[in-house]
Amino acid sequence: MTRGVRQNGMMSSRQLRGTVVAGLLCAAVAGCGSTVATTPASVQAAQAAPAVGCASVNQATTVTIQRTPDLVEPVRAGAAVTTQRETALVRALFGDLCNVVAHPDTVRTGMNCPMAIGLAYTGTFYDGNRELATFSYGASGCQSVRLDATGQSKYAMVMGSAASAAPNLETDMAAVLGLPKSAVFTPTQQINPGGPNQPAKNLR
Repeated sequence: MTRGVRQNGMMSSRQLRGTVVAGLLCAAVAGCGSTVATTPASVQAAQAAPAVGCASVNQATTVTIQRTPDLVEPVRAGAAVTTQRETALVRALFGDLCNVVAHPDTVRTGMNCPMAIGLAYTGTFYDGNRELATFSYGASGCQSVRLDATGQSKYAMVMGSAASAAPNLETDMAAVLGLPKSAVFTPTQQINPGGPNQPAKNLR
């Protein structure tokens, strides 16, 4: 009888110790599932906010481009408004424009630009119906690019480091518009970075 009582007492002690240990473990992991892990609000906001501007180049699916009034005859310049939905072409042009404004060239001397005849393009990049960025591209005279997104505007002339950063800009613009370069741009332009008395350099 005595042995049986002691044995039961020992088993009860072990069970009690197991219960205490389990309770401590539960407390260590925040109540055994009673508390749900949360992500900081700042991280949630960053994850929820979709990219725009140059951070969204690989999200672009469509671009709509409008040719602004110019002195080039309409037949040569093509349609006044073009919408391109071929993703590869859209993203290539978007990337070119971003590369131009990301590498502005510093003009240190006078410049002699070819005649600007007002040939320019404005457009908007979209991800579905979501606007990613707008741009304006002056395609005559000394070419220039302005890119606007999230209330910020970046500008650069297409020369020097900016031109080197986007060597396919004209080709990609023509491809998006579905026209040969000769129908999209003025004849081969020249720029004299040092002024009219310095040797001219072809822009392309």
